[in-house]
Amino acid sequence: MTGKSKEEVYKELFAAGVTGDKLNSLALHKSFKGNRPSNSIVFTKLTPYILGALTAMYEHKIFVQGIIWNINSFDQWGVELGKVLAKKIQPELTTTEPVSSHDSSTNGLIAFIKNHRNKP
Repeated sequence: MTGKSKEEVYKELFAAGVTGDKLNSLALHKSFKGNRPSNSIVFTKLTPYILGALTAMYEHKIFVQGIIWNINSFDQWGVELGKVLAKKIQPELTTTEPVSSHDSSTNGLIAFIKNHRNKP
């Protein structure tokens, strides 16, 4: 995933009408480094077993990563970032057209989802 500098965030927030102390405060939380490690887990069919395994794995993974990287694993600003990114990707999942507007890993995941969406 590509990152977002404070300067980019300032421009976006200012364009949205945010100014003053609120601009400085939000910019700190909304900027992030890119090219961080991530996991992508894909499967062709969601079963109760897979759902349980995913839930247990993610609970453990998130906790351990937070300890190792010394970050707050339950940071609300990270959740907000995920929502923003999902809103950009969601419309792209509704078409059959190839997507190339993201980093290569995101483009690959979108392609995987599109290729496996209606398969048994």
